[in-house]
Amino acid sequence: MDKLRIRGRRELQGQVRVSGAKNAALPIMCAALLTAQPLRLANVPRLMDVATMAKLLAQMGVAVERREAQMILQASAIGEPTAPYDLVRTMRASVLVLGPLLARGGHAKVSLPGGCAIGQRPVDQHVKGLQAMGATIAIEHGYMHATASRLRGARIVMDMVTVTGTENLMMAASLAEGTTLLENAAREPEVVDLARCLQAMGARIEGAGSAVIRIEGVGSLGGAAHRVMPDRIEAGTYLAAATAAGGRIRLLGAAADCLDASLEKLREAGARITVQGDAIELEMAGRPNAVSVRTAPYPGFATDMQAQFMALAAVAHGTAVITETIFENRFMHALELQRLGADIAIQGNSAVVRGVERLQGASVMATDLRASAGLVIAGLSAEGETVVDRIYHLDRGYEALEKKLGALGAQITRVR
Repeated sequence: MDKLRIRGRRELQGQVRVSGAKNAALPIMCAALLTAQPLRLANVPRLMDVATMAKLLAQMGVAVERREAQMILQASAIGEPTAPYDLVRTMRASVLVLGPLLARGGHAKVSLPGGCAIGQRPVDQHVKGLQAMGATIAIEHGYMHATASRLRGARIVMDMVTVTGTENLMMAASLAEGTTLLENAAREPEVVDLARCLQAMGARIEGAGSAVIRIEGVGSLGGAAHRVMPDRIEAGTYLAAATAAGGRIRLLGAAADCLDASLEKLREAGARITVQGDAIELEMAGRPNAVSVRTAPYPGFATDMQAQFMALAAVAHGTAVITETIFENRFMHALELQRLGADIAIQGNSAVVRGVERLQGASVMATDLRASAGLVIAGLSAEGETVVDRIYHLDRGYEALEKKLGALGAQITRVR
């Protein structure tokens, strides 16, 4: 099993290009199920989760062609509308095939995703919305069996903000008869990116990026070309790393307008940040200041940046309070940070982090994707050698992380 070996206490210098967003690419890939025509995608990241989604779609009969950052998907016919447990359990985003399959072919069999290391993420809002649109959904032997002769538009008020729920229902509504209103919809940029792709395919969607999305169903969708948006979490991770370790870095191909909450907190920590078009430059001298964060749905502070900011707070001047409001079990990295010498006390859904002058390298174990990134940032700031185990989590969401950090001057290598 691969590990990352990091020699810390080196400032980061240089520039790297931000990859396409995983959380945008996965639902957009599922949109290929809505049409028999080819969907041509650019800026698709080379990640384990993208490969898993491609495997799932191919299993259903979708032709998948991959060339570097380009991907062509064509679902001329859907042979087997099933998402099996062995794939869904490794990647919960597999549930995003449910809406498109039901809208295009009238039936789907999708495994329930089960639990997750960072907490429960139920699919009840997906089911509730599809049922409101006329689908019949039964749970049998761990699978959702869904059927519908033709989905009908409906007003759907979601009980909670859910990104995948919003995306699933938006895709389903694109081919439904009549108009669908999604209220209390997720406002994440990835939802907007999916809407742009669907619109290029011929969907009629208004309000994406707001709490109310209106979709007027059409009889069919066509092929399209779409460029996947930049990964705002990858960009935020490199910026947090440079703020913790010090130095000066420049990110190319970034989307600064999607990073307002993180950039504000990094400036509060003492970083100097300038934005020019799709480039973000950050300069940091000395130890950062402690900044408290509270996670919230977009446009609030992203839960996917919480672990990175906890690592930043571990070496900051002062005390920070990190409050997690999205997932109930997303502080497992705190115990691993403590192995590096971090002073962290967990109080319910908050972590009180008292910054120390320097961390000490040690062996640590990643527990989830973003926790892995937090441990890497801590390792870059620590004295001596840090070894991060179970980095297959990182490979799910970061393209060539060690190569990009290496290009910024970090001493980081992948070992077995």
